Amino acid sequence: MKPSAALDLKRDIVREAVGRFRAANPRVFGSVLHGTDLDGSDLDLLVDALPGATLFDLGGLQIELEEMLGVAVDLLTPGDLPIRFRAQVLAEAAPV
Repeated sequence: MKPSAALDLKRDIVREAVGRFRAANPRVFGSVLHGTDLDGSDLDLLVDALPGATLFDLGGLQIELEEMLGVAVDLLTPGDLPIRFRAQVLAEAAPV
């Protein structure tokens, strides 16, 4: 299944999961945003880590999203983005 289709089916559940793992503001970027994702593509998600969030929270969120959606998820925070294209991704990322 294409990541965009999986996200469309479970958008509300994704938002709920993000909140449970001490994160907020889930946004999509990459191939799903641009409409170029294919079967086997990953879902690029950007979240803001809330105070107190740990790598265990973010890792747990990534695992849960992959299991729930049935697609690979690349979960990043703004600070994880390489500086050379951080501004562009932050400007174009769309809310889940």
